[in-house]
Amino acid sequence: MAPTSTESETAPSRKRPARRKTSHLKLVPATRELREQIRLQCQKIADGLDKSNPLSKDELERHARQVLTELNQPESYVGWTMVLLSSEFFREQVAATPYSRRLLLLPHCLKHAEGCPADYDEFGLDCRQCGACSIADFRARAEDLGYKVLVAEGSPIVLKIIIGGYVDAILGVACLNVLEKAIDKILLAGIPCMAVPLHSSDCRNTSVDEDWVSEMITIEQQAKPTQTQSYIHLMRAAGKLLQSTELDRIAPRMRQQQSQVEGSTEKHDPIASTEAIAHDFLARGGKHSRPFITLATYDAVSGGKATLTDGASYCDAFPDEVRRTALSIETFHKASLVHDDIEDDDLYRYGSETLHRQYGTATAINVGDYLIGLGYRLVSRDAEKLGHQVAAEITEVLSDAHMRLSEGQGAELMWRDQKQRKLQPLDALKIYALKTAPAFEAALLAGLRLAGPLDAYRKPIRQFARHLGVAFQILNDLKDWSGDEDNKLASGTDILGGRPTVLWALALETLSEEEQSKLFAFLDEEPANEILLSRIGSLYREADVFHKASQLVDKYQQRAEEIVGQMEIESFRRLLYYLIETVLDRGSTPVFEPAVVELRTDASS
Repeated sequence: MAPTSTESETAPSRKRPARRKTSHLKLVPATRELREQIRLQCQKIADGLDKSNPLSKDELERHARQVLTELNQPESYVGWTMVLLSSEFFREQVAATPYSRRLLLLPHCLKHAEGCPADYDEFGLDCRQCGACSIADFRARAEDLGYKVLVAEGSPIVLKIIIGGYVDAILGVACLNVLEKAIDKILLAGIPCMAVPLHSSDCRNTSVDEDWVSEMITIEQQAKPTQTQSYIHLMRAAGKLLQSTELDRIAPRMRQQQSQVEGSTEKHDPIASTEAIAHDFLARGGKHSRPFITLATYDAVSGGKATLTDGASYCDAFPDEVRRTALSIETFHKASLVHDDIEDDDLYRYGSETLHRQYGTATAINVGDYLIGLGYRLVSRDAEKLGHQVAAEITEVLSDAHMRLSEGQGAELMWRDQKQRKLQPLDALKIYALKTAPAFEAALLAGLRLAGPLDAYRKPIRQFARHLGVAFQILNDLKDWSGDEDNKLASGTDILGGRPTVLWALALETLSEEEQSKLFAFLDEEPANEILLSRIGSLYREADVFHKASQLVDKYQQRAEEIVGQMEIESFRRLLYYLIETVLDRGSTPVFEPAVVELRTDASS
């Protein structure tokens, strides 16, 4: 279980390729004959691949380039070939998945732009079988077979459907731009998937190889294929912890039970109100990534059985003390969100008003404190089952992470309240390491200690978490200026909120004293947000901070990967690589390019 030096020598190189634009790699072969030729070659390549582990995006691209080289075709077809190759990789697994456990995603752009009678609802296009376009034909055929069908691209509900356990395979029709955004997460998670690319990314009256779509929908196979290891069962197990039934089972509401026993007739017992608000907030929203990390780590160093075909049964067999420890990580996270929302005076969280807006600041602070106490209690109550030494070490991990996170947040608040906003890049990175890394570290170490001793892991996991956390926070800064929809709808909200960022520090390090003075002066002015951001953004571009910050992300990511390469257990090593790729999801376009850095201040854009 310990890291070894020999492993780092034999582990494959994970050196990160330079960031690049990919628009020139997204052409679709113009003739049906050529498309068929490439698909057949993809089938041959896929037949020879080891399907026990999912392909990374880099591996998929390498094989796609091999296909094109063998056919003497240009690299402009790389993106299209990657989609076909991925589909062939998972073909047998999709075919072996019952129709009722498949989800079909259809694009709204296949509809006729003029005269379409369908309206949009929360799930996408509410398509009617009017016969005016191929969407209705595909949908009717799929639904007759038992499919679940959505006419929507990139809908957030798709991941919820997968994690919720409703489907086990995804089939889609979409343009290459949409498919490229989805391919990373789907591939890495090992979710069986197939797709047929549209002939163009023009969202009006586009076309597709309709017989390919029909073939994909009706594909069926009785033989049991080689199963690709998948994290989907662990994702579902983490999400289940926060569902009301399971949450009340492993962390029952003690005050509510007491009120019922005592026969309280109060509709809202004031003594039980803090517990009720805390539990409701705990079950509300979020990606549940922290409990996933703990459960996946525990599984990885205990044999990795939850990633196998029957992984759900292994997840169901997790002891309750393991579940409660994973849940404790989420309670600390949710507590920090309550307190962060107060400190930043945020208006909304998970689509609802923040707790301090609903109940007042004092009550919200108290609920956050309650969640912290609940987190420690979830571990301490299982001291007998875990073993007192194990419980003590997990509590130490949690308390250390809690204190360092508070130090990082405190440093940010102190800087925000200063009149002179000077900041060195190194100081910004130190704040990042304290604010973000402890959460990753606690989730990993807790999972490791549930499975065995920590001695060999403490130092490398702390270093790994530091590098991952810093890279994540820098990437978050960059996304803040690109208006990333997964993060924030408007650009530059960190600087408007007075938060120290490495972008600000890099600008101060590079700009002349006169230009630095302009930056400081901008923060003392009160123009409209878009004017202020335009001025700051201009100086940021002049100092080349977006490019420099992106290089820092690459640097810290490479450091994290070097540590992972030294891990002895293959299943744990694979998990850490998966975390790197998903946590540092940069999308397809380099955020430091001028076209992407262009300000987006309209929240609807």
